[in-house]
Amino acid sequence: MIHVSPDKKLKWQGKLYPCALGKGSIVSDKIEGDGATPTGVFKLRRVIYRSDRLTCPQTSLDAQEMTRTDGWCDDPSHSKYNQAVTLPFPASHEELWREDHIYDIIVILGHNDAPAIPHKGSAVFFHLAREGFTPTQGCVAVKLDDMLEILKTIESNVHMEITA
Repeated sequence: MIHVSPDKKLKWQGKLYPCALGKGSIVSDKIEGDGATPTGVFKLRRVIYRSDRLTCPQTSLDAQEMTRTDGWCDDPSHSKYNQAVTLPFPASHEELWREDHIYDIIVILGHNDAPAIPHKGSAVFFHLAREGFTPTQGCVAVKLDDMLEILKTIESNVHMEITA
């Protein structure tokens, strides 16, 4: 189990990694757009990566190359809420192909996806941190080297536990 604590530390296999969390702190009742990181235990579903910037990370998780048309629906009123979508997309969404580097590797977390409940949060990912570990919109983020190290050593059945 990967453990994430409110002191912005991620613990895996006895090692501590600095991480960025949501600007709205950690909450037990996630609401769409609150900028908070949700508490809970979440399966690591799969990896998406930018093959124009990185080679496929070594991992036991399913991994796929990101495309310019990859998006994620964040519209609570849409049937594709909290799901991957292809752009262009008619409802509110997040573009995964970004100019910055935070989505060069994304691990999809199993938050609010079985099934997705409207307004309970979307696009909660494990991704790369910005310089200085500035807050995320509700995700967990680490440095590239740390992400690669973690991905290389996890098994496909590993979960992430986020505690308040």
